[in-house]
Amino acid sequence: MMETLEEAELCFPQINTSCKKHARPQSESMLMYIFMSFISLLTIVLNMLVIISISHFRQLHTPTNLLLLSLAVSDFLVGLTVMPFQIFLHEPCWFLGDLVCVLYYFLSFITVCASVVNMVLISVDRYVAICDPLHYSTSITQKRVRIYVLLCWIYSFYSFMFLSDNVKQPGRYNSCYGKCVSNIIGALDIVLGFINPVSTIVILYLRVFVVAVSQARAMRSHITAVKLQSSVTVTVKKSELKAARTLGVVVAVFLMCYCPYYCVSLSGSDIILGSSTNFIAFLVFFNSCLNPVIYGLFYPWFRKCVKLIVTLEILSHSSYEAHILQ
Repeated sequence: MMETLEEAELCFPQINTSCKKHARPQSESMLMYIFMSFISLLTIVLNMLVIISISHFRQLHTPTNLLLLSLAVSDFLVGLTVMPFQIFLHEPCWFLGDLVCVLYYFLSFITVCASVVNMVLISVDRYVAICDPLHYSTSITQKRVRIYVLLCWIYSFYSFMFLSDNVKQPGRYNSCYGKCVSNIIGALDIVLGFINPVSTIVILYLRVFVVAVSQARAMRSHITAVKLQSSVTVTVKKSELKAARTLGVVVAVFLMCYCPYYCVSLSGSDIILGSSTNFIAFLVFFNSCLNPVIYGLFYPWFRKCVKLIVTLEILSHSSYEAHILQ
């Protein structure tokens, strides 16, 4: 009887080296699955709305929005391909095989890295717009931004460098049969995936913050650096400052979601990813759901686009010419 009970607690009762199941109440597990599934679905829907909005409406075809589009694509892929696997990873019983396990970690690193690099590009865009506005239109063009976005996604495949051992021998780091863990080179991941991009983001936004504060004070006191500056230029500056503040919120939320994972990573050079790091990993992925929520709170054009999409007005003739920014 005791042997039967022990076998029932195994993920694969017919295999002696099988992992054991969690003795977790079924109601707790069900609530966790429902919550994670809801977040995954919400991430997919919200980022799809961003993708449709920026892709469809011609007035939104700007270099800054092209970067937001690339970020939305990476966040959409997180919700579509990574979060569902994370639901399976919530339990120690992984029934999808070692190859799918490796694929999950590979997809997660690609999409997360793409999000990080997109954040760097967005910070550079805001830096040039605020700190060097006279050269913005010539420095940040649609063609150049497309090239930068392409390089961003190419760079994202650097995860091959520290997942190579897992690809050569899937399951080699599993402590028991039916587990899904992966070993990464912690130092390499921290430098390429966190320290370099985050330090760049922070430095650029500190510079943007200093310039934005000085410009805000100048506007309040009706003092301009160039007295011949037109009111139209001042309006553009105000819009740029507002965009910088909005994207500053995006970056701040990004740092709050990513820092816990990399703080844990600093504890050692090699990290075994698995069920023990589920919460901080899910926090990283949850950032992909928060980005479009921030757009909805701060961007009137996004709310207007959502209304046109939900009411199917987007299907009308010449809807791509709609004046979204009015």
